[in-house]
Amino acid sequence: MSGVEIAVELVALVVAVLLVTAAARKLDWSAPLCLIAVGVVASYIPGVPEYELDPEVVLLGLLPPLLYATAIRTSLIDFRRNRGPILLLSVGLVIFTTAAVGVVAWLVIPGLPLAAGLAIGAVVAPPDAVAATAVARKVGMPRKLTRLLEGESLFNDAAALVALRTAIAAIAGSVSLLQVGGDFLLAAGGGLLIGFAVGALAALIRTRLEDPVTDTALSLVVPFVAYLAAEAIHGSGVISVVVAGLILGHKAPSMLSGRSRLASRLNWQTIQFLLENIVFLLIGLQVRRIMTEVGDSGLTAMELILICAATLAATIVTRIVWMAGIGLARRVFRRHAWPWRYSAVIAWAGMRGVVTLAAAFVLPADTPQRAVLVLVAFVVVAGTLLLHGTTLPVLVRRLKLPPPDPAEDALQEAAVLHDMTRAALEELEKIRTPEDPDDIVERLRSRLQHRSDSAWEELGRQSALTETPSDAYRRLRLKLLEVEREKFLEARDSGMADDDVLRRILERLDIEESMLDREEETVPDSDRELRTPAATAGTCKHLTKNWPSVEPSSPDVCAVCVENGMTWVHLRECVKCGNVACCDSSPGKHATEHFHDTLHPVMRSHEPGETWRWCFVDKQLG
Repeated sequence: MSGVEIAVELVALVVAVLLVTAAARKLDWSAPLCLIAVGVVASYIPGVPEYELDPEVVLLGLLPPLLYATAIRTSLIDFRRNRGPILLLSVGLVIFTTAAVGVVAWLVIPGLPLAAGLAIGAVVAPPDAVAATAVARKVGMPRKLTRLLEGESLFNDAAALVALRTAIAAIAGSVSLLQVGGDFLLAAGGGLLIGFAVGALAALIRTRLEDPVTDTALSLVVPFVAYLAAEAIHGSGVISVVVAGLILGHKAPSMLSGRSRLASRLNWQTIQFLLENIVFLLIGLQVRRIMTEVGDSGLTAMELILICAATLAATIVTRIVWMAGIGLARRVFRRHAWPWRYSAVIAWAGMRGVVTLAAAFVLPADTPQRAVLVLVAFVVVAGTLLLHGTTLPVLVRRLKLPPPDPAEDALQEAAVLHDMTRAALEELEKIRTPEDPDDIVERLRSRLQHRSDSAWEELGRQSALTETPSDAYRRLRLKLLEVEREKFLEARDSGMADDDVLRRILERLDIEESMLDREEETVPDSDRELRTPAATAGTCKHLTKNWPSVEPSSPDVCAVCVENGMTWVHLRECVKCGNVACCDSSPGKHATEHFHDTLHPVMRSHEPGETWRWCFVDKQLG
């Protein structure tokens, strides 16, 4: 095949992915399932080239960057907090699935050795969390469930590939239980060691890089270095990549510049999108070749249907049984257990993907009934995507799981930004010198305060204003940016300035526009009150005091604003005397003024559906 033909085929794959994913998004369908379906149909069209999904290309070329892209976006804090459940899913469930599905395959496939059955069990064991988390975000699944599914996906591939390697060795000869345990410990220990080393070294180097292009280029190398180095010592390349990614993702805020983080984030999102979706399309394009090979197996169509159905059912049922067993064990031993609805969703979020089919092609050519095993792997991938992918959103809605609350997110954001702003303003007073112009210092104060105020303005279900001050600023500044961009285009077209100068100006405009063009989130109608999240709750003596109930001075207005002919953004209520006044984003700032006049320390939100409180003395949310 010539270079031109290869280039044309790659372009065709990318264009097909873009068209199919865009159509799936428009129709609100599952993109992975649509890509597989398009690939299956295309594989039978005359003239369409026959693609061969080389397992080494997937395991060495695609799996490391996909795992790394997920790992750098995974919170190391959340991972540590949930490490017990994650290990039960990513290691315990993989081993359980390998054994259970392996026995079923051994029973239903004629002439199949038990070792080969365990091999196909390991192949179908690891779920692909890409599809599950895509559904989770679309239907608003609780973030704890999303974190568990993402954490499971980071390490279950490693456990499955180690189990597959052991099963393949057992097919060729005898393998003792001691050897199995030794291989697993070597794979895990070697992967952890190399992952820590590569992550620490990469962090050290990237801390000294100031150029975003060089930094991004280095980040592209890290997953492959981690994977190959671990495999060279017979460790788990998957674990190595995940550990390196977790370390670098955790250290990114302190070691990278803002430009480098923006560039890295966008580049890795693009890479992940293309690789994931191209692989799903390639999975579908394998069908014709798989069916041709299965035709030589000597099995009837009815036997193949029975084999595929039994293996698919065993794959689904083992996950359900495992989750039910965990829930029962936690209750018997009186351990803290998540709600049964969480277990039900996790049990049903078992979609398989790229690793399953790639692992199937890793099976040696002399494996008994290899073509049938590859077909089984494809049916499990397609079947779980179809069954779980189409019904998981319905299950989440029927169980009425609480979605992430945008208002609660806004409250957490406002609290963090307030603390950051207060620290920055205190530092400004320390570092300013008599030579620093007063107007510059005041401009810095104003900019910092505006950022904090705009976050608080995102709260509240109603307001006396048609738009908040920050909304008005955003609207006006975006309009001014349009005018500035028109003038920029005139300067470019007339040749007024050098192209490098113009590119720097355009980059500045683009960065400012991206900061202004916030994605608006709709606060869902809910009977739940917006309380302070546990993660941001304060513990000062004023907030923990049991304040007596008092009658608010007004149901829905700031009396001082009304008296002075002013308007307000949000209302706050003093918990000691009930005085209702406007927030700091309002022109009058009468709630803060009331504190300075009376020294009443705590106010609460007076907006409908909100009960969070703020201590003026200790500057804490509670």
